[in-house]
Amino acid sequence: MTFIEETKEFVCSLATFDLRHAVVQTGVEFPRGVNEMKEAGLEAAACRLVRPPRVAASPCALECKLLQIVHLADLGGQSSHRHVVFGQVIGIHIDDRFIKNGRLDTAAIQPIARCGYADYAVVDKVFSIPRKGADREPWSVISHQTRRR
Repeated sequence: MTFIEETKEFVCSLATFDLRHAVVQTGVEFPRGVNEMKEAGLEAAACRLVRPPRVAASPCALECKLLQIVHLADLGGQSSHRHVVFGQVIGIHIDDRFIKNGRLDTAAIQPIARCGYADYAVVDKVFSIPRKGADREPWSVISHQTRRR
């Protein structure tokens, strides 16, 4: 988080099933100056609009500019040493292999989620439920805005 505070930029590289072991490795607290990507065996790739690199092997990465960092405290008001970082996406990298009919094939990417303890989950099935009264898909607005950049 220190680098985000200093540079006001960051990259969110999607954690996938194929990258699961590296994801766990990058969760280790390294001393300043240690390249966590290198320590986890990951190759970096240059971004177009921000200085920090993205994970080359990740099929999807979001280039972001910092909006706000929220420092979390416990019920007694003491610092929990935990933070939530909010950013605005200004660039997107998506591996073309995962675009189907103009949309991201989430199940094919197999993103993972942390469940607690040493447990993780993988998305391998996606389903849609249309909403009544929705005149258009929300993603069409996002997709249109992204293409204009």
